[in-house]
Amino acid sequence: MIQKEVLDNGLRIVTEDIDYVQSASIGIWVGVGARDEEDQLRGISHVIEHMLFKGTEKRNAQQIADEIDRVGGYINAFTDKEYTCYYAKVLSEYIPVAVDVLSDMFLNSVVNPEELGREKNVILEEIKRHEDQPDDLVHDVFFQTIWPQHVLGKPVIGTSQTVSSFERDHLLNYMHRRYTPDTIVVSAAGNLEHKKIVDMVAERFGKLSGKRSDWRAPDTQPTATVAQKTVSKPVEQVHVVMGVPGYSQTDDRRYKLSLMDTVLGGGMSSRLFQEIREKRGLAYSVGSYTASYREGGLFAVYAGTSPTTADEVIEIVKREFDNVRTHNVTEDELLRAKNQIRGGMVMAQESMSNRMMRMGKNELVHDRIIPIEEIMGKIQAVTLDDLHDTAKAIFSTGYTLAQVGPFDEKDKAAAQMQADENEALEQEVLA
Repeated sequence: MIQKEVLDNGLRIVTEDIDYVQSASIGIWVGVGARDEEDQLRGISHVIEHMLFKGTEKRNAQQIADEIDRVGGYINAFTDKEYTCYYAKVLSEYIPVAVDVLSDMFLNSVVNPEELGREKNVILEEIKRHEDQPDDLVHDVFFQTIWPQHVLGKPVIGTSQTVSSFERDHLLNYMHRRYTPDTIVVSAAGNLEHKKIVDMVAERFGKLSGKRSDWRAPDTQPTATVAQKTVSKPVEQVHVVMGVPGYSQTDDRRYKLSLMDTVLGGGMSSRLFQEIREKRGLAYSVGSYTASYREGGLFAVYAGTSPTTADEVIEIVKREFDNVRTHNVTEDELLRAKNQIRGGMVMAQESMSNRMMRMGKNELVHDRIIPIEEIMGKIQAVTLDDLHDTAKAIFSTGYTLAQVGPFDEKDKAAAQMQADENEALEQEVLA
């Protein structure tokens, strides 16, 4: 029961009616994120996300929270590299309340200068907290190291310098120029009526104008760099992210890479979990992930381990990369990976929030909702030879390594020297 409506101004509305539940999840998605920010505006999308909760012409921040709490609902938002989402979950009878509050925030926020000053301080504390959490920080370090010349390598949260510099006009001008209707998707899933959602959204958003083509820079594929970056922090563990370029959201090879990800680090039965944690006890947390965007993607492994065992963990990861590259994934591993992905997708459908988010992201990226059956068909069609070809393609170009841990300057120099030697050896082997 997925339905879609496009308003005259280009804004899209997608809904899924699930009549056996008693709730609904509603999100306003805008295809603007960290990827769209100039250097001097790093973090502005995230600041805007915060500020839309700080009051409109008819509701202050307390009233926004109270109105949703009063009906037993939940409201929140998040910013990513390519989009920002403002969403709420309520009992079905209170859908009009959720739509009204979300649209009021989105369209009528006053961005009070005093509130902005306070919220910038909050975000500066958030940046400090992020810097103090090495298991989070290392992923940003990795992105900046593998994509140093591309906007996708920049952190979503921005920097202390850029965030401190923002004034009210910066936010309003950015929103006015970039929050155009053809970048907006309203997604809703649950016990709802499509026409009622369309009518409510059209009433509030129908007068928006502007076009994405007026402001968005053309897509450019990021160029990956084989490099190493070490950040010294007074912590107990070394946090490691090691990875390679992957595939974009529009590249069907991402399905093959997703299976490779599951075999290598996607759960307790995965190779890396078994080799690093279960057999050797070298890490509490270890796993892999893929990240896909319109312009490119990557595959990475994360582990947190002791300084004395970090090199051993890195060597194990490299060995497993080489193992899958030499065609030793088994039929059993492939079948297990397919079942893991299928199980995760089907169980996620039991959440109205997950359904709403899947539709919103699909519509933003693909201009359609990709049926789960279509995805599973492509997953099921992957063969061992496909995995071998994928492994050869991504694990034959060298690796990018980011580490955050208790390194001193001497350690950094030695690590960089070793990285240079490893890169030279890998290039010699490839040649």
